[in-house]
Amino acid sequence: MTMASLFRITNILKPSSRSFATAVQKQVASKSEPNTHFKITLRRSAIALGERKKETLVALGLHRRMQTVYHVHSPEAAGKILKVKELVEVENVPAKAVRSQSEQRKERKASRGYQVQGTKLGGFAWETS
Repeated sequence: MTMASLFRITNILKPSSRSFATAVQKQVASKSEPNTHFKITLRRSAIALGERKKETLVALGLHRRMQTVYHVHSPEAAGKILKVKELVEVENVPAKAVRSQSEQRKERKASRGYQVQGTKLGGFAWETS
């Protein structure tokens, strides 16, 4: 399929929706590497829901809102996602896009805004010993 035919299809299906066209563009752009993981983000709280839904979220590794976890494509993960589909946002991502918790934390952390070059004494206090 060419890019022009994909845009024609999106215009026929949903002419007023730009998000659908953007999603199609992302899928076409990422054709070079296969999607092997689910990126699952908890968007809604499960406070008022039953224990089964809460247990499913714990089994997925989701404990708080806006938390993101990655799971390999498998029937088990897909079944768990379907059980809580109203609460989560799911994306298919390639293996190179998978981030660990520490990597996600580093990406969120703001830069210090400055860089230490040295001191007037010629070195750092911990370097002279």
